[in-house]
Amino acid sequence: MLSSPRIVFIANLWTLMEHPSPTAEWSLEKKIQAVKDAGFDGVNWFAEPATTALLQKSGLKFSGMFNFPREEDFAALIRAQMDAGAETINVQLGQHDTPVEEAIRLTLKLMAEAEKQNANVHLETHRGTCTETPEKAFAIADAYRQATGKVLRMNLDFSHIAVVKHLAPAEFSKRLLTRPDLLQNGNLIHCRPFNGHHCQVPVTDGHGNLTREMRDYLPFVEDVFRCWLAGPRPHNELWVVPELGPVSSGYGISTWPSPWEDCLIAKRELEKIWNKVTV
Repeated sequence: MLSSPRIVFIANLWTLMEHPSPTAEWSLEKKIQAVKDAGFDGVNWFAEPATTALLQKSGLKFSGMFNFPREEDFAALIRAQMDAGAETINVQLGQHDTPVEEAIRLTLKLMAEAEKQNANVHLETHRGTCTETPEKAFAIADAYRQATGKVLRMNLDFSHIAVVKHLAPAEFSKRLLTRPDLLQNGNLIHCRPFNGHHCQVPVTDGHGNLTREMRDYLPFVEDVFRCWLAGPRPHNELWVVPELGPVSSGYGISTWPSPWEDCLIAKRELEKIWNKVTV
């Protein structure tokens, strides 16, 4: 019998880019300390010596990542994340025009290397990659299962799919939770607040109040958590990244509240939902 499931909150250092301002961005050490002070369990970033050293000093966990790798680099990139202590690894694979057949081949090779190194690699659904539409992502997952007999580990970033599918909030769960097997087989998920037109919406209105868009998003998060809890619960932990992109990335908008400050509120709201569904 499984023990009580645990949520692991991970902060993406991306959210802290240009914080508190483009001309006075915090040092890496200050960012890591802020993440710890905010009650996060770990950090999501690329495996880099300076980051690794600070994480080891702080006691924070590490969620690794790499984007658009060449297949000849799979082994070295995975090894770098593992050497840095990564317990989960997020991968954006291929390009928007990578043929599905090629994406399947690359995925098989990536996951074979992950298995060889005992690495907890997740393939992310993301625009501009080989998984930019659910049809392409699910075709890759289905072919992977046919070839290996296993369910593909995926980080289902639903914000990308919602925008592609032009969804209203009332449709989120019905249209996005169509493959519970893929959600339940992984233990890494990005929770960026979204609607059907914007891959990221502000969490607060600048006065500390939740925006209507955030309130529309939260019931979907509850459905996601309940769906994951009903599955095999890998490691009995769900690593959740309340991921808000900075203004420089195009996800954040210059007139919105600080992405980092909104991220802290998002974490609080996600934790409330987790506590509700795990009572």
